[in-house]
Amino acid sequence: MMKTRLVSAIMAVMALALLVPGPAHAQFSDAYNFLKAVKDKDGQKVTDLIQKPGSTVINSRDISNGENALHIVVARRDASWLAFLLAKGANPNLADNNGNTPLMNAVQGRFEEGVQTLLANKAQVDKVNGSGETPLIRAVQLRDVGLVRLLVAQGANPDKRDTIAGMSARDYAERDSRTPGLIEALAAAKPVAKPAGPVQGPVF
Repeated sequence: MMKTRLVSAIMAVMALALLVPGPAHAQFSDAYNFLKAVKDKDGQKVTDLIQKPGSTVINSRDISNGENALHIVVARRDASWLAFLLAKGANPNLADNNGNTPLMNAVQGRFEEGVQTLLANKAQVDKVNGSGETPLIRAVQLRDVGLVRLLVAQGANPDKRDTIAGMSARDYAERDSRTPGLIEALAAAKPVAKPAGPVQGPVF
């Protein structure tokens, strides 16, 4: 009886080992644990994982949706964690599987403090998502004049067109007759500089 139980226990351990291959599990564990720690607001665990020699977990992505740590904290409108992760080297321009950057998501969530923090940390103001929409187009669609002004002040281009309707932020604003101030906010945009002539290459 005792021998049978021992054999059963050994077989169970071996079966578990086959289900979780060592190298593959080790390869993904740090990234998984990092994103879980961010979700759990476990600052100590996050710091420990970031500080491991050769660690690149700061820009880890969820394999199911492509989201990274910045997407997670923007979704919960967490300004403190957003600033913390950016200070640790998180890339503000990495997109999820739909092409949405943390900046786009911050605009979508009307998280103004997050928008300001991301722009202050080199988020690309006109980076488009999978539909060719810019954060400024999304802000106009949301009729959020405050965010429109903020993005325009940071150099957003009101004439960049999306790929779905072929319309720009200015086009959407001109179609909207219910929101005062949208067109005026876009009018404050700086003109986009165009090259004066052909770019000269090196002469050999």
